[in-house]
Amino acid sequence: MEQENFRLPLKYMIKAMVFMWKLGLADWLNIWPQVFGRFVVITHVGRKTGKIYHNMVNYADLDGEIYCAAGFGTQTDWYKNIKANPQIEVWLKDGWWLATAEEVKYRPDQINIMRSVLIGSGIVAPLIGINPKELDDQSLADITKDYCLIHLKRIREKTGPDGPNQYAWIWPFISIFLALALIKKGKRK
Repeated sequence: MEQENFRLPLKYMIKAMVFMWKLGLADWLNIWPQVFGRFVVITHVGRKTGKIYHNMVNYADLDGEIYCAAGFGTQTDWYKNIKANPQIEVWLKDGWWLATAEEVKYRPDQINIMRSVLIGSGIVAPLIGINPKELDDQSLADITKDYCLIHLKRIREKTGPDGPNQYAWIWPFISIFLALALIKKGKRK
């Protein structure tokens, strides 16, 4: 029940953040990664519905390779969806990519990757009681044993509608409207 209480507000927060990404505000969402974390949007297909879903997750970029983690483990819906269909899209603040999602298991550097992903979460990991900068490898491995570590392997860049910056066209219109309103207000005085 406690996880469900956490998931519902998180669901709405993710929807709002994805909408901000579509408005072209990705730089604002990633403005202070040491505190707020680094975010990537994963677009995936529902395993039961066939619908397109967007999830925003924290990530680490290690030598150009993108990694994230499903903190609720194998019960995470987006994790189940990418296991059923690993063909995804990845929205980074500097590009939009077709990609595949691959689970990372049994790699010698796995705990270092997990540590980097948790550091990439900003204050989230410390808020849930995980201090990735101070825990030794074994303690971190024990705490994150149920997490699913995912490699988002970029295939090629993507462009077109229905992606990041989809609604960024609105900003020039808002600017013109505000400028006209200020001009009109100035003429009334």
